[in-house]
Amino acid sequence: MTTTSADSGRSRARAGGARRRGKGSTALASERREHLVRLAAELFAEKGYQATTVRNIADEAGILSGSLYHHFDSKESIVDEILAGFFNEITVSYQAVLDRGESPRDTIAGLVRVAFGSLEPHRAAITVMQNDWNYLKGMDRFSYLNKSEDEVEKMWVDTLSAGQKDGLFRDDLDPKLTYRMIRDTIWVAVRWFKPGGRLDAQGLADHYLKVMFDGINLH
Repeated sequence: MTTTSADSGRSRARAGGARRRGKGSTALASERREHLVRLAAELFAEKGYQATTVRNIADEAGILSGSLYHHFDSKESIVDEILAGFFNEITVSYQAVLDRGESPRDTIAGLVRVAFGSLEPHRAAITVMQNDWNYLKGMDRFSYLNKSEDEVEKMWVDTLSAGQKDGLFRDDLDPKLTYRMIRDTIWVAVRWFKPGGRLDAQGLADHYLKVMFDGINLH
């Protein structure tokens, strides 16, 4: 049978349409996946990771529990995506502060601002770390959590140590302990910080830096 140019054109059109549908389906699946992650993140922040079930997430999304498994093989996969995304983003942001090459004091201030700035967009990840860190880090798939935390800790500790060498920070303070106290006081704010309140995240950071650098005593 001889194929006409019209037949060839129709074949190309059908192929092109299939490709467009394929791309559209992929984009739609990606959007649904992101939507499910956002819903799950809110539930993890509200109820806690361990108390949130796959059924809770599916109910919130208005789908059957089985449908959730088209996108994720388990609840652990969802929280894995949330935590990995948080650590990737905050590590890049911290490194950008370090790359500015400012004084240790200005660098610490920049790191503090990044940390407070993460409270709203990464509320779920920070809440999960507050509540479920010890539970999750005992699982093989979350072994990267300690490595990621060690990488972040080194950025802060090295900067604090540099500030001590430059005579900017007290030399009788332990840099690692100082970092952990700063970290924990910032992360715990996720429990009471309300976006849209009297202070936004950067206003909160400004106040925190005043207390951290200048104290509460009159000089």
